[in-house]
Amino acid sequence: MHSYVRSGLTFDVTDEGPADGRVLIALHGFPEDRRSWSEVIPHLTGQGVRVLAPDQRGYSTGARPRRRRAYALNELTADVLAMADVAGADRFDLVGQDWGAAVAWDLSGRHPDRVRTLTALSVPPAKALRDSVLHSSQVLRSWYMAFFQLPRVPETLLKAAGAERAATSFERQGLDRGTARRYAARVANPADSRGPINWYRAIPFAPRPAAPPVAVPTLFVYGDQDRYLTRTAAERAGRHVAGPYQFEVLDGATHWLPTGAPDEVSKLIVRHLADHPG
Repeated sequence: MHSYVRSGLTFDVTDEGPADGRVLIALHGFPEDRRSWSEVIPHLTGQGVRVLAPDQRGYSTGARPRRRRAYALNELTADVLAMADVAGADRFDLVGQDWGAAVAWDLSGRHPDRVRTLTALSVPPAKALRDSVLHSSQVLRSWYMAFFQLPRVPETLLKAAGAERAATSFERQGLDRGTARRYAARVANPADSRGPINWYRAIPFAPRPAAPPVAVPTLFVYGDQDRYLTRTAAERAGRHVAGPYQFEVLDGATHWLPTGAPDEVSKLIVRHLADHPG
């Protein structure tokens, strides 16, 4: 499967591994894309896993609605379920990084009948983030979320700053030069950045009530050099898991776990899948 269609939107997908293998869906974050999993996928397919990694809503060129409400969390999770249906996967393992982790937490909480295991990287459940605001400096680290609520201003300022400055910033955060330049080109181009930024603008349209605690086996991985997430927020993730839970801290790792620490992340995912065959 190279693509699939939902509600008139076409999503590009990387589909690797045996067609009859255990299905794992990998969701990228902001401002990433499906290529962020390039160094993780071979570790998984080598274990007989079929990996589906989509360019999500706002990132695939054929799936860029303009209205911010179109990026509400219920739409993002519905995109993932639609892809699983097209792939013939009644149940699947779910891995998410950053915003992809936010989608994965919500989907796992609301649809435990579809998710075999959850692996979340870098971002805990929304409730854990909210809880940490009063007990850490998390609100300062999340300042950009408020900035991205502004209409058109973020795209204009990011374009004015330019791709080269954005690439330098990403490199300082721990990304390699090639990946940093690819992400920088996206955020500096308003046509490419509007959809990804709309994920933040759609936060006020989060579904109510919030998702229940996750009941499926869950692994949460945190890099101790993450500049966007406090240790307090990371440690509170387990409070919102009702099933088997494992918390792993990668020493020296930054926020960009799939590209910055692919070997360590892959080993943890493979072990998690082996521990929970389903």
